[in-house]
Amino acid sequence: MKQFYVLTSSLFLLFACAACEEQDKMDMDKINVPNGYALSAGTSTIFLNSSVAYDTNADWITGANSIRFNNGDGLYDDVRTSNNGDGGGLGPVYAGYSCGSCHRNAGRTKPTLWENGGSGNYGFSSMLVYISRRNGAFFRDYGRVLHDQAIYGVKPEGKLSVKYDKQTFSFPDGETYELCKPNYTITEWYKDSIAPEDLFCTVRIPLRHVGMGQMMAIDRREIEALAAKSNYPEYGISGRCNYITEKGVTGVGLSGNKAQHLDLTVELGFSSDMGVTNSRYPEEICEGQAQINQGSMMGLSYDQLDISTADMEDVDLYMQSLGVPARRNINDPQVILGEQKFYEAKCHLCHVTTLHTQAGGSTLLNGTRLPWLGGQTIHPYSDFLLHDMGSEIMGVGLNDNYVSGLARGNEWRTTPLWGIGLQEKVNGHTYFLHDGRARNLTEAIMWHGGEGEASKNLFKQMSKEEREAVIAFLNSL
Repeated sequence: MKQFYVLTSSLFLLFACAACEEQDKMDMDKINVPNGYALSAGTSTIFLNSSVAYDTNADWITGANSIRFNNGDGLYDDVRTSNNGDGGGLGPVYAGYSCGSCHRNAGRTKPTLWENGGSGNYGFSSMLVYISRRNGAFFRDYGRVLHDQAIYGVKPEGKLSVKYDKQTFSFPDGETYELCKPNYTITEWYKDSIAPEDLFCTVRIPLRHVGMGQMMAIDRREIEALAAKSNYPEYGISGRCNYITEKGVTGVGLSGNKAQHLDLTVELGFSSDMGVTNSRYPEEICEGQAQINQGSMMGLSYDQLDISTADMEDVDLYMQSLGVPARRNINDPQVILGEQKFYEAKCHLCHVTTLHTQAGGSTLLNGTRLPWLGGQTIHPYSDFLLHDMGSEIMGVGLNDNYVSGLARGNEWRTTPLWGIGLQEKVNGHTYFLHDGRARNLTEAIMWHGGEGEASKNLFKQMSKEEREAVIAFLNSL
């Protein structure tokens, strides 16, 4: 029987616990694990390496839930239009024309940042542009997101342009690498232009929708225990929870780049990303702006909600019941070496390998429970905590000056790594980090600052063979 980890005996003794190992064995007994694979998400693990590796349901989806899954899948992917009928409600301004437009195959649609230098002159950009005043306040005529797309006859709120400052660095063995710092500007403002000295602008490329159900089912007490434990002064690491209040409930945020949400933001996504009104967000996102009248002139009416709560819950079910790709190539000597070096670089102190879901599973946005997600041992490679990733003022760092809940501009949720090695196959690119500035995994590692500085430097000191092994290990996840 294959263990999830293939470690040296000393590492196994140091990091594995008998209870976790026993749960892994119980999970393995439920599934016929093919040779060379290992479970990532207990009974929700799937064994696919293809372009639909993120976009296939877990085996426990059957019967009525299968019908709901397919409905949610269709609502997630189907292109919305500007008419007021079924499948309509798009706009007047928007960022994406469907969930799947940004999350192709439940992954990360390739953004136009590198190829078109921002929003581009034509078509769809697959990114979100967050703007705020330098004092943290939002702009009255724009809100928190600059919508760079609009239906025919309506003016977008603005267009994003990006230029990259490229700098070459060297590893101690002489091999070079390049880091590219983005510099964003906004043009074609629909209303008054905002002076650069009064503007903070940060960009988000889509997140992978891998393991969303498992994330929602995580035992929050375990995350809080990790926060209490996350104090490693010798490595400069000290993670903390982002406590969020939504729908009148305060809890530990897990979802989003800065753990700034308690749920999967289905309702917010339909509203803010597509302009599709719903029971939680009944007003148009451009309420009070010129685009409302422009939309009316193009035949839009605003006297009904564009999507029902039942349909949104089916989208929530679809996202939470997607299978999680199994780890691959676990017996490959290079992958085994890379896993050892991953631990030696202390990456596991933030990218925590093993977590557990609560006994009851998760609850969808309209109250439906998914008990199949409960009581599972999962391997997301994240503690879901906030960590300081460094300030741009000090050079390499990821401070974007954007506050989300308790998260400051320099704080980010540890990105879950499961499924990361299949991103190129699923979505055709290897852009990483929140705004895609890293063009490969090596660049993503070398962008780490702040609490990631020690691990980055340990990686930097490795031999070329060892660095390549770490990348091979990450690609096995």
